Amino acid sequence: MKIIVGGAGSVGRSIISYLSRADNDIVVIDTNQERLDEISKEFDVQPVLGSVSRPDIQESVGAENADILIAATDNDEVNLVACQVAYTLFNVKKKIARIDSEYFLSPLWNMLYNDKSLPVDLVISPDQSIAQNILNIVSIPGTREVYPFEDGKIVLIAFKCAEKCPLYQFNISELYQNFADLHFSIVQIMRDGVFFYPKEDETIYPTDEIYLLTFKKEAAKILKAFDVAEMPYENVVLFGGNAISSSLASQMENDDNITSLKIITNQFNSAQKMSEDLNKAILIYGEMMSDVILSDAHLERADITISVTSQDKDNLLLSLLAKSSNVKTTLSLVNSQMYDNLTNKIQDNIIIDRSTITISKILQDIRHVNLLNAYSLGRGFAEIWELKLKTDTMLEGKKISEIVLPEKCKILAVLRKNELIFELKDTTIELDDILFIIVSPNGIKRTETVLSI
Repeated sequence: MKIIVGGAGSVGRSIISYLSRADNDIVVIDTNQERLDEISKEFDVQPVLGSVSRPDIQESVGAENADILIAATDNDEVNLVACQVAYTLFNVKKKIARIDSEYFLSPLWNMLYNDKSLPVDLVISPDQSIAQNILNIVSIPGTREVYPFEDGKIVLIAFKCAEKCPLYQFNISELYQNFADLHFSIVQIMRDGVFFYPKEDETIYPTDEIYLLTFKKEAAKILKAFDVAEMPYENVVLFGGNAISSSLASQMENDDNITSLKIITNQFNSAQKMSEDLNKAILIYGEMMSDVILSDAHLERADITISVTSQDKDNLLLSLLAKSSNVKTTLSLVNSQMYDNLTNKIQDNIIIDRSTITISKILQDIRHVNLLNAYSLGRGFAEIWELKLKTDTMLEGKKISEIVLPEKCKILAVLRKNELIFELKDTTIELDDILFIIVSPNGIKRTETVLSI
C-alpha cells in the first residue's frame, strides 16, 4: 500500500511509526529538513522536503498512485488544501486530515466534509482522542486501558492483577464457572513483558496484566472480583496547559465524582485562558516540578495524576514524583519510545501512547474489511476489530471453528441480538452477527483476506 504522510511532527511520527511495521510504501513530506532527517534515520520511508498541500510536490511523489493521503501537519488549512489537491488532481482514494481547531471540528460544519465541498474522508483530532482515551480509563477506576464498542455498552479493559488476588488458585475455566452470572472473556495476558492467548487451564499469576472483554455495566463487578477495583477518583491533578488538559478539565468539571481538580502549568498564556474558560478547576502557574508548586497543589492528597505536557521526559518524571508522594494512580502521555528505559522504571504507571491512540482513529479506514471500530492495543502489540460481515458473505452458515485465521489472530466473541457469545466452538455465523477479533501485526493481511470473502 502506498501512503503519503504530510507532516513529520509528533502526530505524523506516531502514524509513521505504526504504519512502517507493515509492508507499506511510505512517503513523508515536511517543510523541516531536520525533522525529515530524523524520521528517515528511524524508519524506512521516503523523505521529501516541501509542503504537502502543493500540487507539484504531490505530483513529484506519485500521488496518482497513492492509496491514502494522511495530512497531519500542525496547520489545519494546509491539511484541508492537501486533501483537496489529492482529490481534484490525483484522484487519491482515501484522504485523511488532522484537524485541531474547534471551529473546524464543530458539528455545525460537518457538511463541509464531502466530495462537493472539502473532500476529506476522515477527520482526526489526536488531542481530542487522547483526552477521550484518558476519560475512558478514569470512568472505570482500576483499569489501565479501556476500548469502547457499541456506543460504550461493550468494553475491552486491561488491568493489572493485585498481588494478593483471591482468584489465583483458580484456572480460567474455573473462573468462568464461578462467575457464571457475569459475561466476560479473558482474551490476552501479559506476563513478564510477554503477551499470550490464555488457554482455559491457564492459572492467573500475581501482577499479570489481563485484557478482558465484557459489558461495561459489569466491569466494576469483575474488577472487584480480581481485587483491583478502585473508588471513583475524587481528587485529580492535571499537569500541562494544552488542548488535551483543557479538554479533560472541561469534561471533568461536569463529573460529580470529582470534587477537586487542579491544573499545574508553566505556560502563562495557557493558564490565563483556561482560568477564563473553566469554572471549578484551580489553575496553578509555575514550574511543575517545583517543591513549592507541588506542595501548594497538595500532591500527596491526589487520587490520580495525569501528565499530558508535550515533553515525554517531563510527563514521566512528574508521575515518578507523584508515586514518591504515594499517589496510587498516575498516567503519563508519551509521544515516542525515546524514554522507554525511564518508562519501564516507573512501577504501575499508566502509559498513554500517542501513536497507538492516533492510529486507532484511522484503522477503520485503512483496513480492507467492514470495520465498525478498531483499536491498537497497548503500545501496538495487536489490534482488536469490531467487524460486521458483508450481506453476501460466504462465511454465512459456517461454524466459527471452521474459519482458519493466522497464528495469534482469533475471533473472541460474537454479538447477536445484544447478547455476547463467548462459547464459539459450535456457533454458526449469521448475517447480522458482529464479530470481535484480535489480530497480530503479522496476521493483518491474511485476516483481511479470510474475512472479506
